[in-house]
Amino acid sequence: MKSTGMIRPVDKNGRVVIPRELRKQFGIVSDVDSFEIFTEDDKIILKKYQPCCIFCNESDEVIKMHGQPVCLNCIDRLTAMKNSL
Repeated sequence: MKSTGMIRPVDKNGRVVIPRELRKQFGIVSDVDSFEIFTEDDKIILKKYQPCCIFCNESDEVIKMHGQPVCLNCIDRLTAMKNSL
């Protein structure tokens, strides 16, 4: 794990501010991005949330279809299956 040298306090509501430099570096957009929270031993790990396809768990080229994440490859496969009926 690489140290950034940045230290931020936890406020009375349990919030920690992610420094602007890190938000910019990781392309984090306020009110748009979410995080998954993991723990490992004495660590809290934040990972930028990326929805995965409900069919194959792929996270590349995912769009919402009726509120569910589906990747373009699965959409192509479903279309091919439909056309072969």
